[in-house]
Amino acid sequence: MRDLYEIIGVDKNASQNDIKKLYRKIAMKYHPDKNPGDQEAEKKFKEAAEAYAVLSDDRKRQQYDQFGHAGVGIGDAPGAGGFQGGMSMEDIFSSFGDIFGGDFDPFGGIFGGSGRSRHIKKARDLKVNLKLDYSDIVIGTEKTIKIKRNETCDTCSGNGAQQGTMPKSCLQCNGSGQIKQMTQSFFGQSVTVRECPVCNATGEVIENPCRSCGGNGIQRKSVAIKVKVPPGVADGNYMTLNQQGNKGPKGYQSGDLIIFFEENTHPFFTRNGDDVFTEVIIQFDQAALGISLEVPTLEGKAKLKVPAGIQSGQILRMKGKGFPRVRGSSRGNQLVRVQLETPKSLSSKQKKLLEELSNLNGKSDPKFTRIDLE
Repeated sequence: MRDLYEIIGVDKNASQNDIKKLYRKIAMKYHPDKNPGDQEAEKKFKEAAEAYAVLSDDRKRQQYDQFGHAGVGIGDAPGAGGFQGGMSMEDIFSSFGDIFGGDFDPFGGIFGGSGRSRHIKKARDLKVNLKLDYSDIVIGTEKTIKIKRNETCDTCSGNGAQQGTMPKSCLQCNGSGQIKQMTQSFFGQSVTVRECPVCNATGEVIENPCRSCGGNGIQRKSVAIKVKVPPGVADGNYMTLNQQGNKGPKGYQSGDLIIFFEENTHPFFTRNGDDVFTEVIIQFDQAALGISLEVPTLEGKAKLKVPAGIQSGQILRMKGKGFPRVRGSSRGNQLVRVQLETPKSLSSKQKKLLEELSNLNGKSDPKFTRIDLE
């Protein structure tokens, strides 16, 4: 699967303006009206449009930079990211107003464009939080979440009309959903296009509204959604499932479902980036002589060699035992802080042995060091 920046022809630090300019050139070059019947040109046209749909959106671009194609759902199950099978031509042309300015297809007058609708309204996005255990984050997981969202009305099948009736074509706009107004000026004739205020740009008027939905064609329902969580996600990261949010009235594009990840607190691990921290408490003799310990990691227990003479507060590193990095195959580290435990009570034999050790060490004065307060 090609890199999206490579498809547009920019590097990862490119500005939105540069991305827009280069995408416009590609769209002009491979536009279907300019290359009728050329399937390769159409493929490149759609490929560039899909890349631009991600890179022109700051939120989706950030996800792509963090997670790659998986972060924007490319190649996942239907609905996860909105790229399954490619964008439709209607979706692509609906964005042309933003690219070329105004409500027009730049090829409409030159190559005999088909007069496609240029503007699609979008329903509201949904935002949910998904809590994850460290065990889920290490290997990735699939979760099923239950949400409430606006769905198509079962009674009227989304047309908003009472059973036994149908919406009628709007007389104001003749069913086009648009009002065109021609004006004459010194520079010539111009056409202004605006949404029809009578039918709200749907092209239809409902005389007998559906009793179940009130005529808007949507109802609130509970649905279950499967979410594929990639390994290594962190607290505050999010994933967007394109068009898995609220359904809108007729003529509206579904909103997105935005899932924010939250990490559950672990009993003895603390995360910092891709590294994980824990603490082990050992006895004085173990610190002095050294010891091999079996310590817990994110994926089971592993051996840790504590060198002789280790000091309290010293940190040992277990390479590659941290969280996987979302981009790439490497992993963070597990950092183990060693703390020495001073016994609060001693048996007579223990006390005698320590006194003997103290005599062997000889008398020594306490050592003082400076503490820099931040």
